[in-house]
Amino acid sequence: MTNAFFRKDGTAQGVAKQRLIETLAEPHKRVINDPYADRFVPGSGLLKLMGHKLNVRLSQKLAPGFHEHLIARTRFIDDLIKDCADGGSEQYVILGAGYDSRAHRLDIPSTLKIFEVDQLEVQARKRSKLPKDLPNAGSVTYVSVDFNHQSLTEQLLAADFDQSKSTVFTLEGVSQYVTKDAITSTINELAVLTQGTSSTFFMSYVDKRLDTDPEDCFGKGYPKAAKRAELIKGLSAKVGEPWISFYTAEEVEGLFSENGFSVVENRTVADLNAAYFAPVGRALPEDQIMKLEHFVVGRS
Repeated sequence: MTNAFFRKDGTAQGVAKQRLIETLAEPHKRVINDPYADRFVPGSGLLKLMGHKLNVRLSQKLAPGFHEHLIARTRFIDDLIKDCADGGSEQYVILGAGYDSRAHRLDIPSTLKIFEVDQLEVQARKRSKLPKDLPNAGSVTYVSVDFNHQSLTEQLLAADFDQSKSTVFTLEGVSQYVTKDAITSTINELAVLTQGTSSTFFMSYVDKRLDTDPEDCFGKGYPKAAKRAELIKGLSAKVGEPWISFYTAEEVEGLFSENGFSVVENRTVADLNAAYFAPVGRALPEDQIMKLEHFVVGRS
């Protein structure tokens, strides 16, 4: 793994912004709730004044379904972590934690030990913005890694990671920004680290068809799909985080299998629309659905 995993925070701010916007919805209309997101979003006061509906409407003009796409990914992982904790997982490792707040906003047992992995400066910035007396604060261990000089495995073990305990790992919204070699190396390291016990690994990836046949990555009738695909990639590149790696489902399944993980779920917003947005009266029509990013769960 290289320090490219944790070099920037532009996209971390962007995802926090969408979590804030969703939190502004009326409680019975929310898909997720993040009471800490505003601390990491420049201009959060203005967003609060605008409210949920106006913010989402503006997002729809830029790229229909973009807000819901990121919220669906957040909710999918939220549910995974709660299910893993209820199912006996004893440790949770958040790779490239950034401004993640699951340790504090989810209803998970305090016995679940959480390791947040990121660069020291990112962690310092995050901790300076969080309030005191956070829920589950005692369950969180911050693991800073300088990948020019340090090993992820060594740093986790030095932070009292227990190789004999069942663990869930998440790598959210990262794979498109780094080389495939870096991803392969990381998954291999996690497999070796937990070879003596069961583990769960989540990774999101961008569909290779976004480059070769972008219309296949959107719902039927999605407006200007190819142009919107280039816009999304271009915005990411402008903040210094270009998308460089794209995958097929077969490629990801092979990568997981080679490291002892069996893929048990591979979802997109198209699969989650009915479960997340329909119950709160916000089901997306087909022409607003993004299928460009997949949410994959593997178990060893």
